Amino acid sequence: MRKIRIGAGQGFYGDSIWPAIETAKRGDVQYMCFDALAELTLAILQKDRQKDPEKGYAGDITRTMRELLPYVKEKGIKILTNAGGMNPLGALREVRRAAADLGIQGLKLAVVTGDDVADRLSEWKRQGIPLDHLEDGRSIESVMERLVFANAYLGAGPVVEALQHGADVVITGRTTDSALFLAPLVHEFGWGAENWNRLAQGILMGHLMECSGQSTGGNFSGSWQSVENLDSIGFPVAEVQEDGEFIITKTEGTGGLVSVDTVKEQLLYEIHDPSAYVTPDVVLDLTEVQLRDAGQNRVRVTGASGSKRPDRLKVVMGYADGWLGQAIWGYSWPDALEKAKAADGIIRKQIQRAGLQFDEIRTDYLGYNSLHGPLAKPPAEEPNEVYLRIAMRSGRREEAEKLGRLVPPLMLSGPPAMSGFLGIMKPRELLGMWSCLVPRQIVESEVQVSVLEV
Repeated sequence: MRKIRIGAGQGFYGDSIWPAIETAKRGDVQYMCFDALAELTLAILQKDRQKDPEKGYAGDITRTMRELLPYVKEKGIKILTNAGGMNPLGALREVRRAAADLGIQGLKLAVVTGDDVADRLSEWKRQGIPLDHLEDGRSIESVMERLVFANAYLGAGPVVEALQHGADVVITGRTTDSALFLAPLVHEFGWGAENWNRLAQGILMGHLMECSGQSTGGNFSGSWQSVENLDSIGFPVAEVQEDGEFIITKTEGTGGLVSVDTVKEQLLYEIHDPSAYVTPDVVLDLTEVQLRDAGQNRVRVTGASGSKRPDRLKVVMGYADGWLGQAIWGYSWPDALEKAKAADGIIRKQIQRAGLQFDEIRTDYLGYNSLHGPLAKPPAEEPNEVYLRIAMRSGRREEAEKLGRLVPPLMLSGPPAMSGFLGIMKPRELLGMWSCLVPRQIVESEVQVSVLEV
């Protein structure tokens, strides 16, 4: 039975490029998919675009293309990436520049646009399309004047179209993570738009691949100490049959581990309802999925089923949500935690006395509860050191700056042995996130796929 091999090249903006290079060199893959985006990433890229309208794409695309375009030319590997972020055309310029610098010609580059819907929101609102918050039902009116970006989650369709036009590199904005991996299967195997079970297997494969090393022993909460050579971890590679069955493996000779347990962790990652994992391409049912050991660093995956794709697409928006002021400093043994708590009390009383208008104040004790929060247990032994982080949110930058004036006097006028002063951070603008669902046709009617040759 015919099969293709797809390699994961990236799990987030800033991921290591070395495993992708190893896969391109000796992974025997026809496709490599680079998932650069998360909702947090969109906020980061929006801030980049505010500083420079030419930016707004994942900046590591430059190095990625410089390293991998030679393999695209030599081996015919096709690269699919959503590193276009908020500015796919800007990312396209970087790819063209990289190809020119390398002296590579004869490649087809495709760019998908239309996921940016910010300039259409007002018209949708006039048409009566509800844009209320997906989770809590808040009215869009509460943030409408503060919105700074809005992007719809696209499925595999535009990427498939680009591949049908012969694209060697496909750059998108906010496509879903798994759609990048599904697109080569639809293109190569001719899966129909209503072949729900095969599409479900393809989406499942993409879900297991999208977080790079997380399927190959990275971030593994099982016997993580037994995972060898994480310094040279290999990213996952999928061998996919035409009927949708697939094996998760990794490039021969790389570090890490592919086992039923490592794959199972990724299977459950970010899954809310395992019977209805909703994507633009299909609604995936994971409840009958089976993982079987198929040899060293090989896991066979079967049993996914699917149902009709949704009639609505998710839109994620960002809105200006005030300013963050924060400071971090430490206290050492003895009584480190007690000292940090006393310092927090002093700062809060001074905030109240000064009448400072902060919308929210948060305190974390690094080394005690900064990760576990209210679930943190009192330490069995007195810690050697504790770092205090105080953060506040205000609607005005000037107010956020005032936190910093309260901290330095504690060096001489607070609990003893204030040390490890990491600093008073400059106020940072915050972006709140807003999600809603809109009819898919009003988004997809504006999506465009452009292909050019370099």
